[in-house]
Amino acid sequence: MNETITNPVVLQRADPCIYRHSDGYYYFTASVPEYDWIELRRARTIGGLTASEPVVIWTKHTTGIMSGYVWAPEIHYISGKWYIYFSAGSDDAPFAQRLYVLENVSDNPLEGSWEEKGRIYTAWDTFSLDATTFAHAGSQYLVWAQEDPSVQGNSSLFISKMANPWTLEGEQILLTRPDYEWETIGYRVNEGPAVMKKNGRVLLTYSASATDHHYCMGLLTAPDDSNLLDPGSWTKSPVPVFTTSEENGQYGPGHNSFTVTADGTQDLLVYHARNYKEIEGDPLNDPNRHTRVQPVAWGEDGLPVFGLPVPDGHELTL
Repeated sequence: MNETITNPVVLQRADPCIYRHSDGYYYFTASVPEYDWIELRRARTIGGLTASEPVVIWTKHTTGIMSGYVWAPEIHYISGKWYIYFSAGSDDAPFAQRLYVLENVSDNPLEGSWEEKGRIYTAWDTFSLDATTFAHAGSQYLVWAQEDPSVQGNSSLFISKMANPWTLEGEQILLTRPDYEWETIGYRVNEGPAVMKKNGRVLLTYSASATDHHYCMGLLTAPDDSNLLDPGSWTKSPVPVFTTSEENGQYGPGHNSFTVTADGTQDLLVYHARNYKEIEGDPLNDPNRHTRVQPVAWGEDGLPVFGLPVPDGHELTL
């Protein structure tokens, strides 16, 4: 069954995550402009998410940990349970982001209760955000962005195996730090990792630079039979793979996730972007990063071709 969608799919939802579950539903979560709760919605189709009713499943604490800005929730299904990964600060330090996990054992994660499993403790007590998780070759992995203590004022990407969905085990390995010029405009940023496995590779996209029109996506690749904890297994694209399109009126595309069409035959890129370039004040306070979806093409080399972010109002058949 094909469906036709028109971007943007969901207004004012940044850092979008869409997951298609075995029950036939697409589950959607993202950062809300207020940065103070986590909501979920679901629909049978991508386009159905536009009008689906969001359910607030968790609200930030009044004081203490998890009472500052709540950023970039992601929903995952692991060993028969639902998990949401997110970062949050505290009321006295709203930007002091650390990683946290929620768990729900219900069949439908919009129902039942979400239990706070607590913080994911990394090797360093520094600014941390944007955790994603994936299974590969019998192991569960976490990839996240964190300020590297050895390099001031940046976020780099790290990877580790997991003992359970809220606990790291073993080495924590640096995957990439912002080195290229396109990764260091405004801020030195590698964040928002997302993983897809295809064509004998593990593909890891991420976002770089400040969250204005300079925001863009990079790509790391590793052979799927390689040691993912060996930095030498990974190849980093020297150029961004998805960027602002002036001609299409799309600015700062990034912080993506991946999903698939209902029949599983087409890979889909889920991302946010604005439809204007000039922003008044701090981009963080501008609410108009909208959720968008478009197909991923594949090159003869087996690597993804993301093309350009499509313009608003453009119909896509998935």
